[in-house]
Amino acid sequence: MKTRVLLADDHQMFRHALRTMLEQESSIQVVGEAGDGQELLKIAGGTPVDVVCMDIGMPRMNGIEATRRLLGINPAIKVIGVSAFADRDYVLDMLKAGASGYVTKSETGDELLRAIRAVRLNRTYLCPEIAATVAGALIDGSDGKSAAPRIGARERQVLQLVAEGNTSAEIAQRLHVAFSTVEVHRRNIMRKLDLHNVAELTKYAIRNGITTSATNGG
Repeated sequence: MKTRVLLADDHQMFRHALRTMLEQESSIQVVGEAGDGQELLKIAGGTPVDVVCMDIGMPRMNGIEATRRLLGINPAIKVIGVSAFADRDYVLDMLKAGASGYVTKSETGDELLRAIRAVRLNRTYLCPEIAATVAGALIDGSDGKSAAPRIGARERQVLQLVAEGNTSAEIAQRLHVAFSTVEVHRRNIMRKLDLHNVAELTKYAIRNGITTSATNGG
């Protein structure tokens, strides 16, 4: 089945270029385009969508708010920030809103294709420039607390592998445990740390020295 992609950007020429590039991939179907956040929500409400490529600086409703509202309605949709903004505040706000990936407009092309493939596998994908931005922000904001007192050794191991972009099936294979066991560990980690998605788990792992990777390991 093709990945159904919706493009949200207020620049029509950029949307056209993006659509032309994506439609060269046999595994991708562009199902619509939106010029602002409100239009995006309207289209997504009546069109099956797997992935949204979301600009931030759009009129009427920006991409951060649109992401928050979209995922509040349909959390199964994956959002990739595709923006000229690489500032840490924009990036972190987009991830907090629930985006699964972030690629700068200067690094679209193959980077965006990698991001789409990654988020469809429930992975987080940050292009190199954004990964560096996120890592820098987490280092600057580190409180120096260790994760060890809060989660067990096996949970710490699972958290590291999740943050490095491994799926539950891959983690189960690497640790020689059942898939269901990994899922239980993931739920326990998220409950104990009050974290709600892979992006938050990744940020926590970096901040606490559990991993140095801000990407999906690719």
